[in-house]
Amino acid sequence: MPAIDALRQPLRFMRRVPHWAVRAQDEDRAMNASAELIAAWRAEERAPFSGWDFSHLAGRMIEEQPPWSYIARARELLRGAKAALDIGTGGGERLLEMRPDWPRLMVAAEEYPPNVLISARRLAAEGGHVVAAPANEVEPLPFVDEAFDCVLNRHSAIHVPEIARVLTPGGVFFTQQVHGLWAEDLLAEFGARPQWPDATPQRYVPALEAAGLEVTHVQEWRGRLRFTDVGALVYYLKAVSWSVAGFSVDTHLQTLLRLQSRLDRGEELIFTARSYIMEAAKPAAQ
Repeated sequence: MPAIDALRQPLRFMRRVPHWAVRAQDEDRAMNASAELIAAWRAEERAPFSGWDFSHLAGRMIEEQPPWSYIARARELLRGAKAALDIGTGGGERLLEMRPDWPRLMVAAEEYPPNVLISARRLAAEGGHVVAAPANEVEPLPFVDEAFDCVLNRHSAIHVPEIARVLTPGGVFFTQQVHGLWAEDLLAEFGARPQWPDATPQRYVPALEAAGLEVTHVQEWRGRLRFTDVGALVYYLKAVSWSVAGFSVDTHLQTLLRLQSRLDRGEELIFTARSYIMEAAKPAAQ
């Protein structure tokens, strides 16, 4: 028997697996892989989040950075201040980065109770003061008139009349804001729309001027927000829970699976990041 026939001979006695069984095995493997993914997503959903700390997503949520440095400009303003207020300090993370440049009186305001406790512990150790205060455009700030010559606000609500009230003559207000249309393409994937689409310079600049402030600088930016895996997206949406109302792995499973299929095809999960900065000064007393 030729050598090649000797190799083929045993195949006559091997059990052939029908095509339908092969497909069933493939489907089982796919189902098992999906079950593992879903379990991992649920773990991300349960992962703790506090302050405004996204370090859990390091290397997995990659946000292009705007051309300015909020920290650098805020530090410059703090160095020239006697009393400063940081509205919406979160867990105090950003303010602590500026510690060497704090003025004699450094006050932070925060609304979310868990963050009040976190920031109070962190900032008090450095000589700062934390006040539980509302972060909206309706309720007044719990401070006397003309209390601060520098007011900072990073990603918190802008109550324009109150900011103008607590600024001293010659004082400066500086803010970096998430644009009202931030990641609207991401929200659309989940059937959601931006809750505050008018949170833009086009709205706030006239309001600041009407409150008697001189707007000295405005800059908008648009870039890319990329998630390397769907689990990172799950963690992000649970942290910013107002973005997609009622979000959970179970309620939006089909959307998450659809996004996973994009990754499986070699596509990237890229969405639109948008932000802006504004700076305004209160005219000095005559």
